[in-house]
Amino acid sequence: MGCGTSVRTGSPAKKSERAIRAAILIQRWYRCSVARLEVRRRCTLSIFQSIEYAEEQAQLQLATFFTFMLDQCSHPSGTGTDWISHLFHSSSECLKSSEAHEQLEYSKVEVPDSYHGLRLSFPLATSDTNALLHAFKKQQFLHARYVIQLLHETKKFLKQLPNIIHLSTSNCKEITICGDLHGKLDDLLLIFYKNGLPSGENTYLFNGDFVDRGQNSMEILVILFAFLLVYPNNLHLNRGNHEDHIINLRYGFTKEVMLKYKSHGPIILKLLQDIYSWLPLATIIDSKVLVLHGGIADTTDLDLLSSIERNKFKSAVRPPRSKTESRLGDAGPRREVGPKMSHLNSQVHARRATPELSAAEHKEWKQVINILWSDPRKQKGCSPNNFRGGGCYFGPDVTSKLLKKYNLKMLVRSHECKQEGYELCHDGKVITIFSASNYYEEGSNRGAYLKLRSDLVPRFVQYQVSKCTRKLTLQQRVSMAEEAAVRSLREKLYAHRSELLAAFRKYDQEETGRISSSEWASAVESVLNLDLPWRTLRSRLVRLASDGNVEYLSCFEDLKMEQPIKQVQPNLVETLYRYKTDLKIIFNIIDKDHSGLISIEEFRQTWKLFSSHLQINIDDAAIDDLARAIDSNKDGSIDFNEFLEAFRVVQKFETKAIH
Repeated sequence: MGCGTSVRTGSPAKKSERAIRAAILIQRWYRCSVARLEVRRRCTLSIFQSIEYAEEQAQLQLATFFTFMLDQCSHPSGTGTDWISHLFHSSSECLKSSEAHEQLEYSKVEVPDSYHGLRLSFPLATSDTNALLHAFKKQQFLHARYVIQLLHETKKFLKQLPNIIHLSTSNCKEITICGDLHGKLDDLLLIFYKNGLPSGENTYLFNGDFVDRGQNSMEILVILFAFLLVYPNNLHLNRGNHEDHIINLRYGFTKEVMLKYKSHGPIILKLLQDIYSWLPLATIIDSKVLVLHGGIADTTDLDLLSSIERNKFKSAVRPPRSKTESRLGDAGPRREVGPKMSHLNSQVHARRATPELSAAEHKEWKQVINILWSDPRKQKGCSPNNFRGGGCYFGPDVTSKLLKKYNLKMLVRSHECKQEGYELCHDGKVITIFSASNYYEEGSNRGAYLKLRSDLVPRFVQYQVSKCTRKLTLQQRVSMAEEAAVRSLREKLYAHRSELLAAFRKYDQEETGRISSSEWASAVESVLNLDLPWRTLRSRLVRLASDGNVEYLSCFEDLKMEQPIKQVQPNLVETLYRYKTDLKIIFNIIDKDHSGLISIEEFRQTWKLFSSHLQINIDDAAIDDLARAIDSNKDGSIDFNEFLEAFRVVQKFETKAIH
């Protein structure tokens, strides 16, 4: 019998060794891939946050313009400007106005027979809150009559509360703390689905920023206020920095209310101003956990916060003003320019006295704005929060000092979007909780809520509302968010084109169109002040030459104005594009009848005030050219929506996926 020969491919030991090496190689590849993806996610979030905080700075600057604008008012009676004055005048004037609101009989607001939506009966019961949830899930509408009554009842309840609420876990199984919701109703509904509805056994604390940005801020307020009235001992609300009528003008809530409630919108907005001012400022759990929206400063005094009249400051962003301020010089009699703009005049000669806040009132105002706007940082000490434009940065030493002073264990705050919905810092003593998932873009972040029991050990629950991201891979979701962030950043570059070109050309004396990467990064940072890793972002924003230098003109080349106005100076077009959001806010205030039309003269006078306030050097002839160019019907008025569309930037070429 013959014997066959067998071929041996290697010993089992060698096979095992090769398998291990392959596994290690795959593991290294996977870890590198995940690490790169995480870097991209963090960079994307950084871009979104930098642009967001720059917008907040712009809003604070706009708030000072509103004060400047009202200093130019002639205040004629009967012109319909009382709502505008109420929006921006001092607290004493607001208090007088709110007295008139108390006289409003909401029962006189008629509910037509054609209305087939939910009808509330007061005092509210659990059946009403359940009906509200059911109706809003189906995107149904709650009539203004019930909204107004709910707001009145909420205001009456909030006025009875102290500035700082004290809660105890001994009265319930646990307390659930939710962060920013920002009008995202789906996140609130998901929280209730996962964690149960507020009840006598299920206590919630919502830590501010219920409104703005999302599409359903009004529904969120209605749900929270209804549960507040039904379960006053088990649902609690802290004020956030977006519970502020001036902030609402920029970030969408004012517009949402006016679109949904039309003629009743101004009444609802006025009531909400009062409600904002009566919301508690902070909550302390078991005398150990301080919960507030933003943060603290080295001067934060909880005893002082407990004693101030919190409703005095209708808007936390309006700074104290000097006793007398010089106004524009006397240049002749005032000139009326139309029914909507009769309160705005470019020729003003009055010097008006403004009540000066005392040192004590100024100190109180600083206490409030610090707890609403501040952010923690790794660096020690306390410094102004120039990134946002309000509040301060506080370090771990500031946290430790305050916790020790009041015998506290930790600080829970919100105010900042976090990739995973929460974050611990300052050695675990500061917790940030953020409950609006997909805040910047679909897939950009998770939401989370925090559960505290009697042991005060934080337990986090994460989630992500999504209608489409589950169909995408993680890499696809990151790419979607990244693409949106980079596009926003490119539009920011385009809005500052002239300033950037001037900064680039300082380094390019020979006009080669190229500068080094470090020079490009320095120039961009000096103009935009966004505190971003520009060298890392360079390859996504500009084209690199063969020698490694930056071709700086390439950051503008695939963007263009959708409807260029040829008759208008390019620098004016760029300026209008840059301040488009601010102008939209101002024009919406002027357009009290919401017709979408303002007169050319109103446009001229508003722009002159705005450019004077910001010290924008645009001559009157250029403004007149623009006014004639945008008056398409030649009837002395402009359609504001068409005007905004003329200053929309689009990409010349199809956007390529970012890898």
